[in-house]
Amino acid sequence: MNNKRIILSGGGTGGHIYPAISIANELLSRNKNSEILFVGAKDKMEMNIVPQYGFEILGLWISGFNRKNIFKNLIVPFKLLVSFFQSIIIIKKFNPHVVIGTGGYASGPTLYIANLFNIPTLIQEQNSYPGITNKILSKKVNTICVAYGDLDKFFPKNKLVITGNPVRSTISSNSDYYDEAINYFKLDTNKKTLLVLGGSLGSREINKSIYSMIDYLKYLNLQVIWQCGKLYYKEYKSKVDFDNIKLYDFLEKINLAFSVSDFIISRAGASSVSELSIIGKPVIFIPSPNVAENHQLKNASAIVENDAAILVEEKDLKKDLKKKINMLNSSSELRNKLSKNIKKVAFKNATNDIVDEIKKLMN
Repeated sequence: MNNKRIILSGGGTGGHIYPAISIANELLSRNKNSEILFVGAKDKMEMNIVPQYGFEILGLWISGFNRKNIFKNLIVPFKLLVSFFQSIIIIKKFNPHVVIGTGGYASGPTLYIANLFNIPTLIQEQNSYPGITNKILSKKVNTICVAYGDLDKFFPKNKLVITGNPVRSTISSNSDYYDEAINYFKLDTNKKTLLVLGGSLGSREINKSIYSMIDYLKYLNLQVIWQCGKLYYKEYKSKVDFDNIKLYDFLEKINLAFSVSDFIISRAGASSVSELSIIGKPVIFIPSPNVAENHQLKNASAIVENDAAILVEEKDLKKDLKKKINMLNSSSELRNKLSKNIKKVAFKNATNDIVDEIKKLMN
């Protein structure tokens, strides 16, 4: 793999960005001379996150359809056309040996143009129900790495490789960070810790639910590490002033939070599900209903069917969340069972296996 040039395209949410970063790091660990270029969407979070990990990123002028303001959609076809021309320029100039897509708006034109130039391509589909972009791309790409076993309903079977989803290199099931985490978050070792994650962008409904039960969580003697999201941090920072609540817009040291938590409330994005399977802590999944084809519900259901997590749908938060938190808090037997079972569905070598597939395309 000497001096190979590789383009990685993915973004929009952490669930598309961090898998791409994990793949890039593994590529570099195998060959430090690899040249890696990221392609994202201008004004999306990848443009800030990727450079923090030491990689160059170029942005395409592209966006999806705006469901709230239909007039903004008038420019979407023009943006798409421009992004195709931008992709041509990028690929001609960089001349990659392989192009990898991990989902998000930018991966569509990037991989489409790479296919036109007969450059080997691979998509990494994180979800149990693929989005429209990957369905279209699947007809032309060489390899499709997936995390679920029944995706031949959507993709050509001969291209599928079950690898699982890449996770951040800091994610592991060990608790080596426990003492550091106790100090970092200023926690009480005599209390159980609940970790609340609403996804990288935050969740209005999860935030509202947690805020409404702060007194109840205190009554249960729980301390809470709460990632509320950048969009909601100001609002809740002014309202939340309790010793048992540790409020963050985004958890940079997520490994510490995982290490110290006794159980977790989380969205069910593919990356979250994969990371939590490796962490092996008991989880209550609250899938976002505002995603394509309700794929988060399908992701969570695939875990719940293995008796490895608890599911609460957003429409049932008021009715069920308190009850489920109390169940987990009061039953060590239930916590141990969920922890044991979720570890069984983890793909611990996903990043390594995906890079093996990339290497095959470059040989």
